[in-house]
Amino acid sequence: METETKTKVVNGVDLRRLGETIRTVKAQPEIGIFRFKNSNQWIDGGLNRSVIKDFYGAGKDDDTRKEAFILDNDEPDILLGSDNAPNPVEYVLHALAGCITTSIVYHAAAVGYKLDKVETEIEGCLDLNGFLGINPEIRNGYQFINVKVKIEGNVTEKEKEEIIKFGPKFSPVFDTLTGRVPVDVSMM
Repeated sequence: METETKTKVVNGVDLRRLGETIRTVKAQPEIGIFRFKNSNQWIDGGLNRSVIKDFYGAGKDDDTRKEAFILDNDEPDILLGSDNAPNPVEYVLHALAGCITTSIVYHAAAVGYKLDKVETEIEGCLDLNGFLGINPEIRNGYQFINVKVKIEGNVTEKEKEEIIKFGPKFSPVFDTLTGRVPVDVSMM
């Protein structure tokens, strides 16, 4: 949706605010550092709950969210759960699809491509032989993930190919999954 007022909005992105953010972070790179937090508690069996609320960003703790986001994880019955929520690896797919989509939409808006629709289909393959410790040669995580993106708008096929590349190029979740991110697990 494009609005002709003081600000120009393309693909739901306020280009004035986006420009201000880019200029501010360029001038003060340290305020581009964000730390997101998640507190998780086991409930029963495969069911556990995450609470997400405050985070650190733009040089300070941000507590402007009025309410916390509550996310449950469970496992399907065939994986010994109660199937009360998506499992953690399904959330990984959700995070990847959402981040690729957002990256596409924001960067398309920044360069002036007005999109009408972006759809993402994603599928990942896991092998329980790794997770269950049966075969140490098989990784515990996804063996592969396939992402398909459909873009509609007043753009050519060549422009769609360019726009799709914004997803993996700028998505923090894509980078996290495909790069080597140090993860430290320790006692509280």
